[in-house]
Amino acid sequence: MEWLQSLNHAIDYMEEHLLDNITCEDVAEHIYISSFHFQRTFNLLTGLTLGEYIRNRRLSLAGQDLLKGEEKVIDIALKYCYETPESFSKAFSRFHGITPNHAKKEGTVLKSFNRLVLKIILEGGNIMDYRIVKKESFRVVTKTRSFSDETSQVEIPKFWSEYYNRGMHNKVCGMMGICAQAEGDTKTWKYGIGCEEKYVKDIPEDFEVLEIPSYTWAIFTCVGPMPKSIQNMWQRVYSEWLPQSDYKLISDYDIEYYTEGDNSKEDYISEIWIPVKEKKN
Repeated sequence: MEWLQSLNHAIDYMEEHLLDNITCEDVAEHIYISSFHFQRTFNLLTGLTLGEYIRNRRLSLAGQDLLKGEEKVIDIALKYCYETPESFSKAFSRFHGITPNHAKKEGTVLKSFNRLVLKIILEGGNIMDYRIVKKESFRVVTKTRSFSDETSQVEIPKFWSEYYNRGMHNKVCGMMGICAQAEGDTKTWKYGIGCEEKYVKDIPEDFEVLEIPSYTWAIFTCVGPMPKSIQNMWQRVYSEWLPQSDYKLISDYDIEYYTEGDNSKEDYISEIWIPVKEKKN
């Protein structure tokens, strides 16, 4: 369970630095994995972005400090990394439902957000259909945009709707959704919609060609209406399969593959492809 231990070490690190201006890159570097991989794993397992977790923890602790009545609001705002009392008051009110000044009053009810401890709980046998496939490098033609973890769950479905509403699928069919992991310290990453180059007669000017390296892929079959079926499978891949498998994730491209047919049907088939390599004993 080294994978799970690393994530708990990351949470320990965040808890120790809640009063510092830490970034996702700082946390990921502490446990020696890519920032993109850490953010995705954290979000899939907790349902929270890294920013939401840190913000909720800070505001929960700030509420406790205000109840003691020993510090000024401005001092607590600065303590928890807010640049102004106004920005702190706005975030505090959104989280607790009351203003910081109100929180100082005796008998005030505040919200508590406790630190996380990640555990894998085995409850019963659930079948996951997957296969391990070695693929040579191939090229894909995609329409790409940049996204962040904070907005991707809302913005990527909008991107797909726009892709079809604008008829871009008539130029390049939307067979694949391809995620290219972020490089360096950037907080955004690219997501592309498209298909393999061999299926495209003329490449549109506003599309780009990506070279997908030769990898061993773990390919998971998803059955059910979109987007729920594939979103549920992503969560299961990270919470059930990766922690206990003999493979570890390679930090590069991953792919969602969509078959023809009505994607609102209960028997609709899609796939998740992730590049992996065997763990060394």
